[in-house]
Amino acid sequence: MIRTYRQTALLILLFSGLFATVYNAFVPLHGDEAYYWLWSHHLQSGYYDHPPMIAFLIALTDLVSEAEWGVRLGNVLAMSVAGWVVFRLLEELRDARTGLWGVLIFTSVVLVHAGYTIMTTDSPLILFWSLALWSTYRVITRGRTLDFVLTGLFIGAMMLSKYTSVLYLMALLLFMLLRRRDLFLSWRTWMAVGIALLVVAPMLWWNYAHDWISLLFQLHHGGEKQRIMWNWATELIGSQFAVFTPVFAGVLFYFLGKEKLFAKNDVLFFLALMTVTPLLFFLYKSLHTHIELNYTAPAYISATVLTAYILSVRGMKRTFYTGLAVALTLSLVARAGLLFWLPVVQDRMYGNKEAVAMLERHRKADDALYANHLAIAALVTYYTPDHAPVRIPTPTRYSQYDMWDDGAPYREGLYLAPEEKAAVLAERFEHVTLLDTLTVQRGLKRTKTYHLYRVSGSR
Repeated sequence: MIRTYRQTALLILLFSGLFATVYNAFVPLHGDEAYYWLWSHHLQSGYYDHPPMIAFLIALTDLVSEAEWGVRLGNVLAMSVAGWVVFRLLEELRDARTGLWGVLIFTSVVLVHAGYTIMTTDSPLILFWSLALWSTYRVITRGRTLDFVLTGLFIGAMMLSKYTSVLYLMALLLFMLLRRRDLFLSWRTWMAVGIALLVVAPMLWWNYAHDWISLLFQLHHGGEKQRIMWNWATELIGSQFAVFTPVFAGVLFYFLGKEKLFAKNDVLFFLALMTVTPLLFFLYKSLHTHIELNYTAPAYISATVLTAYILSVRGMKRTFYTGLAVALTLSLVARAGLLFWLPVVQDRMYGNKEAVAMLERHRKADDALYANHLAIAALVTYYTPDHAPVRIPTPTRYSQYDMWDDGAPYREGLYLAPEEKAAVLAERFEHVTLLDTLTVQRGLKRTKTYHLYRVSGSR
């Protein structure tokens, strides 16, 4: 029977991965995805916006394909590994049947379906967060030297994925202080710390060589409001019930608030800390800055384990099936919306491919290519047949493009922007001519118009 549950869990994860891969082939890239894909063609140990792991991951999947589904293969890997970690943790904590429940919860909720689709820095973060969660669990329950080695490696790789990985370290440190102070006295703990530092060292050196530019950017990212923004905090709380579904989120938060079981079991207490620490941190941050839905994603690996465990221990079979039905319905609606109503659901992904096709119709062999923003610039490079380089000659937020730019004079070429830019371009070029426009739907009632200019005579 255990083997049957394992095989079923693996089949579900395999089907979810294959379904996502096929689905992703029909969804155009988001600008951020194209930006990270561009990084994979300029591999280095750090970038202005984020640590380098997403570039390494995409570079690996580039070997398979550079089509949209190929760029997103890292998502499929990350979510599948996280799903298997959920199963293995529950199998050891409870039984294989509960592990299967965990996999069903994990692969049904909106948050994970989104994770299977859009390639963000959360993809490598979730990959190594889940692996670190498993190896740390092994340290707590078994404590072999190999477990410490793997924990150091996975935490190091996690820190190369996204700076919010520090929340894992905060939760782990809190757990050690409250429950396992003996780990502070073990040489193997400090060996794991040393391994993690060795893995992170190239990224730290890159930051040091660039005046800590990336760390400082993330530290001040979002521009915090001095006044308390209760609406943002309320939005974040409500969104957790949307992405993890009202049923599963309700069960999780209710029992986290009252269940004494977590206080009696070290592993459950550890998983609770790995869930609560990121959620409380981003709840606090939401009082001063807007928090995107994907920021809390890593917390839901351990949250899924806890939810399935609670449902199983409490014998809440009807609640489990109700939650599963609600989750699958919401996820299928979200997937259908992204596939068939993209201009309404995610208008930032709509029209870009068509705008690049418009640019290609006017492009001459020796034209330089320009854009107004990093997202448009990266999409132009991705969707042009020769993956042509693009520069950003007009004011926009600082990015990796500025670090790559050699300051050479701007040649004659084409400039693409989803808005009118003639006046701004006139400050950079002597000759500015509007060649073409493309108007597409934006949301339910609005539109956006791409403007294509021919520019020459660098000022």
